[in-house]
Amino acid sequence: MPAGQRFYTPADVGEVLNVSVRQVRALLQSGDLRGIQVGGRNEWRIEHDELEGYIQRQYERAARFVREGAASGAGTHDGDRVEDEHPSAT
Repeated sequence: MPAGQRFYTPADVGEVLNVSVRQVRALLQSGDLRGIQVGGRNEWRIEHDELEGYIQRQYERAARFVREGAASGAGTHDGDRVEDEHPSAT
């Protein structure tokens, strides 16, 4: 991708995010990632600032998830042994 490019194709965005073009199109269709349609059908372009905004929102979402998970104790271990639901008969 050339530096300073204003608009990216879904393939360009997929490369940046390391996802498939299909996933980029799903983000566009859901409105999670804003873009514009140009030319023919399914010809999308994503502005650099919109891509950066999406990435920032994902960082914020991840930080919220981590905070909420830490507050609820999810993903932590208190050293207690988890007993087998179906202990074998001896």
